[in-house]
Amino acid sequence: MSSGARALERYAPEAAGALDAVVTATWAVSAGRGFLDTVLAAAAQNADLLDLPPLAPSGPAATTGGAVVGAAPADAVPPAVLAFAAQCTLDVASVTADQRALFLAAAGPASGDLAAALWVVDLVPRTRAALDALFGPGPWPGPTGGDADLWGALDRMIRVVPSLDALDPVTSELVRLRGARQHDCRLCRSLRSRPALRAGADDDTFAAIDHHADSDLPPLARAALAFTDAMIWTPGYIPVTTLGDLQATTTPAQQVELVLDVTRNALNKIAVGLGADAAHVEDGVEIYDVAPDGSLVYGLDAD
Repeated sequence: MSSGARALERYAPEAAGALDAVVTATWAVSAGRGFLDTVLAAAAQNADLLDLPPLAPSGPAATTGGAVVGAAPADAVPPAVLAFAAQCTLDVASVTADQRALFLAAAGPASGDLAAALWVVDLVPRTRAALDALFGPGPWPGPTGGDADLWGALDRMIRVVPSLDALDPVTSELVRLRGARQHDCRLCRSLRSRPALRAGADDDTFAAIDHHADSDLPPLARAALAFTDAMIWTPGYIPVTTLGDLQATTTPAQQVELVLDVTRNALNKIAVGLGADAAHVEDGVEIYDVAPDGSLVYGLDAD
């Protein structure tokens, strides 16, 4: 019997391990920096907002000093942090300067690590729900060990995912740009993929993203973009037609890669939420490529 977890492990085993390391590091960092109750409260809040099961610790990660970890009373969690987390979850492009300032004041020196942990409890449930919708529900493994370097774990994940090559470069770039525009990431919106340009993508191709449903983009691209929208806006309810269209035009490996692409691309939500998403260029676009180690190289020529 297939399931989302099994499909992830089968078609992207390195990415599966990287994602597991991100989850493990999230709980370790949250406990170590003293904001575990806040992250648990945000995870529960996200579950209500998105109609998804919350991400929660399990096994050894679920205990602190021998006691089972539970969410703190509502009045013990900074309201500004929960308000910021809710806005980032629902529509990060609409985070206000006041919400950002109140979050930074409440989080203090831990603001960067806390923002990363809040991203994990926002995105990982979406990732798992999307894979379960495509391949069937099943148990997801709990954290299996790792260190408390959350940013290091996130860096590993964003380097591993580009190594997947089931999707063509144009589709991958269309999906990235759709997320960039939905999250209104200034940096991501300003970038264009050199492999996609070399594969024939042009300004008309990229303009079609905004009306993909009635565009002349290939069926696979239209199905991938519709699925991207569902992961971003309605992850708790992905329409049957959206699932069917994607499954009819893609292989299982492509489906897994798509889900991971949307997850990886959505890391821009941290930068957008914190107001750190400025583009490298003031006008026009910047061409980038992915180096063999998964890092991004900017400022390239198309040819």
